[in-house]
Amino acid sequence: MIDSRPSEGVARQHSVEARAALDELMQALDHCLDQLRDARHRAAELAEQHDSGQSWTAIVSAETPPLIVERISVAMSALSVSGSRWRRAQALVLHAEGVSINRIAALFRVTRQRISALINGHAQ
Repeated sequence: MIDSRPSEGVARQHSVEARAALDELMQALDHCLDQLRDARHRAAELAEQHDSGQSWTAIVSAETPPLIVERISVAMSALSVSGSRWRRAQALVLHAEGVSINRIAALFRVTRQRISALINGHAQ
């Protein structure tokens, strides 16, 4: 029977990559939180302007970029990219540590096919 797990050196490399992906995710989360706080603050300002009688047209026309929706879109996009990198790195390191694809799928609450694609997609 052939052992399909990566060598110890490859496993170590996957561990380093997973840690780097986690650092990247934490930075993205911090940035996302900052952007969302700014968007929340700006939303409160818009609500005050509307409550004081300004029309939505006047409010939105006078809004300085980036607009609230732009801030949210940029933050969520960055978070999605970093989250995907973390998920792939985590799947790779778990597999390198001997965790089966079925078990990783159960841990991630996805199908084994999804985990297989994450792991095999790394080799490309």
